Amino acid sequence: MRALITFALLCLLYITVQGKVSTPKVHVYSHFPGEYGKPNTLICYVSSFHPPDISIELLKNGEVLPDTKQTDLAFEKGWQFHLTKSVAFTPEKGDEYACRVRHMKDTKKFSWESNM
Repeated sequence: MRALITFALLCLLYITVQGKVSTPKVHVYSHFPGEYGKPNTLICYVSSFHPPDISIELLKNGEVLPDTKQTDLAFEKGWQFHLTKSVAFTPEKGDEYACRVRHMKDTKKFSWESNM
């Protein structure tokens, strides 16, 4: 926990010094091609953002899905971060799936395009 707090403070210091904010790139997809009634995994990959003040929620018909899994926050060169959140799901006709991302004070929703 102490390491995480130190890391967050270093990131805030870096942004103060650099004045750099990078908006996240978001990709919402499924592990397998979408098929109604077939178990699958919904994935939200968020990359190229800074600072690491972010939250990701996976939604079904606007409601937060339970039992999601999230990777550890990782960074690339240039202090760009990335994070992945996923959940097992079985798409049904008429259901809408999305990923809601809050970065700093900005919140956006990105829909899963099933191509079914």
